[in-house]
Amino acid sequence: MQHVRSTRAQVWLDGNGDWAWPGCGGGGGEAAAELSPPPWVPTFPRRTATSAGQESLGRAARSQRTLLRWRYGTTLLLAALAAICVGLAVDGRTNFERLVGMRPTAGQVAAASALARSISAPAQPLPTVKLVSRDAVGSSIDSSSYPSAALHGEGSFLVYLPPGYASSAARYPVIYLLHGDEQTDESFLQIGLQGTLDRLIARHAIPPTIAVMIQGGPGANNWLNHGTADYEDYVLEVQRLIDRMLPTSPTRGARAIAGYSMGGYGAMHLALKHPQAFSAVESWLGFFNGLDGQLRADRSTISHLGLRAYLYGAASDHIADPSENAPFAAALSADGADAHSAVYPGEHDFETLEVHLEHMLEFAGRRLSAAR
Repeated sequence: MQHVRSTRAQVWLDGNGDWAWPGCGGGGGEAAAELSPPPWVPTFPRRTATSAGQESLGRAARSQRTLLRWRYGTTLLLAALAAICVGLAVDGRTNFERLVGMRPTAGQVAAASALARSISAPAQPLPTVKLVSRDAVGSSIDSSSYPSAALHGEGSFLVYLPPGYASSAARYPVIYLLHGDEQTDESFLQIGLQGTLDRLIARHAIPPTIAVMIQGGPGANNWLNHGTADYEDYVLEVQRLIDRMLPTSPTRGARAIAGYSMGGYGAMHLALKHPQAFSAVESWLGFFNGLDGQLRADRSTISHLGLRAYLYGAASDHIADPSENAPFAAALSADGADAHSAVYPGEHDFETLEVHLEHMLEFAGRRLSAAR
């Protein structure tokens, strides 16, 4: 749910709900007044249908040329992945150990088997991306939707494409972004993601980078496989689609994942459970309930592959306990990650996210820059 104080123009990320920490419950007169329904909900301004449609035609033509260049290379890559994953599925532990010199966890073997099945399945038509807007320096926001096997329904996401993308033959690193409870993929645009990435790229603080803002489902699903919708699998499904749709650098070292609030939990869970997928992870105003066991299970993999992590909380956060960040970062470091944490002034709201967005994107982008 979104909430605003009556005295401040800021958007709250979640209600207290299940994630209130001891001593900071949602009851009482002051808290009840503070969590009153919002008088407004900010929206990202879209272009008119005519303008967006005209630019979409040009974007589609460029995408077609890009896909033709990539078709041959992608075919070879998928064939190689299929061979590796089928080997893992047949004799997962033995083959993984032979490939990377260490013993995999049961979860990693299961993930490899699932990937092998998805690669060997008949190829589905790739979704298209449609232009939403382009800014003055040339970066664009595009949107896409597709029939998601993981969700048993429609999946969708927004994509930031950096300046010069349409005329470049480069391959790009990717940052995947997960939103909080009852929020949308557009929330990252509301806190200034497009302009912030533009500035970081322009001053060469990070390499030209693609950012994928994934639209999750309703309620506190924590980006986990839950009920009939498998949100964890959905994130990995989008990641595999992006590597097929766009000219990414399809390696672990060129992928980061981050999120705020519930999305911070989801990002950390995915980075720990699928350490072969992401080389950097960030939790913004997130929580870590129940992730200690996953961290212990993946200790050897993290130590072998490495993982860069940044966790931050807000000193006046009454939703996600800020005191959890430093201990969890210390546990990550003890298991071989390059982990950092901070508690900043602020609350569990968009204002805090916006203040620290540039630093967070630069931290992740520098990791991706080093991996290129």
